[in-house]
Formats: sequence, structure tokens, C-alpha cells
Amino acid sequence: MFDTKVALIVRSDLAVWQKLNVVAFLATGVAAAAPDALGEPYEDAAGHRYGRMLGQPMMVFAADRSGLQSAHRQALSRELRIVPYVHAMFSTGHDAANRAVFRAEDAANLDLVGLALHGPKKAVDKAVKGLALHE
Repeated sequence: MFDTKVALIVRSDLAVWQKLNVVAFLATGVAAAAPDALGEPYEDAAGHRYGRMLGQPMMVFAADRSGLQSAHRQALSRELRIVPYVHAMFSTGHDAANRAVFRAEDAANLDLVGLALHGPKKAVDKAVKGLALHE
């Protein structure tokens, strides 16, 4: 049905509030990177209009740091849209600080706690191969 796929990967050892925070931010990153994936606005029976959401499912996977880093390497090699979230971002208070702590990370050893991937289905499937869906 869809030519593309969205995968959100969250580190399994995080507190529940951290997992939810990461998934929320990653989802907004996908929407920003792929506005063409957004559906139409919702409208209820009374005519009230509501916001748009992605028009396709997002699969949420769990992984340890190593699994996230592996998915990241696979996503880079397949030129997927990537939205990252690193551990240091939990200690910041605004977007500019998030970008600063991300830039300070060792690009070869990112301390990833979350990753969103968007692209052709087969390429996303290969990037998340071996990861389990989040329970």
C-alpha cells in the first residue's frame, strides 16, 4: 500500500517518560522531513477541524545502544531520512542547545537513545533488521 516506511527506534533501557519523549520528538522530525507524508486535516461531525498526522503507520522498535548504532550505519549507507536523538539532549532546554550537544557528539560513536528512519520500505526494513517491535 505504501512505497515508504517509517521506523522509530527507541533505546530499551530508558525510563518510560524518556521513551515517550523521544518517540514524540522523532515523530515530529519525520513530519518535518517528509511533509509529503502528511495526510489531510481531520474534521469531526460538528465541523471542528483538527491537525494533520502522517498518513502511514509508524513502527516503533526497541534496541540497545549497539542496535541503534547499527541501524544508524545502515540508514546512512542507504541514504534514508534520519532523525537522531542522543542522550545529551535530555539535559538541554531548547532546540539550539539540542543541536549544539548533537554536533559535539563523536559521529562514529553517537550515544543514540532514539532514531527515526523514513524511506523506501525495503531500505528501512534492512536498517531495522534484527530489531524487535517495542512492547
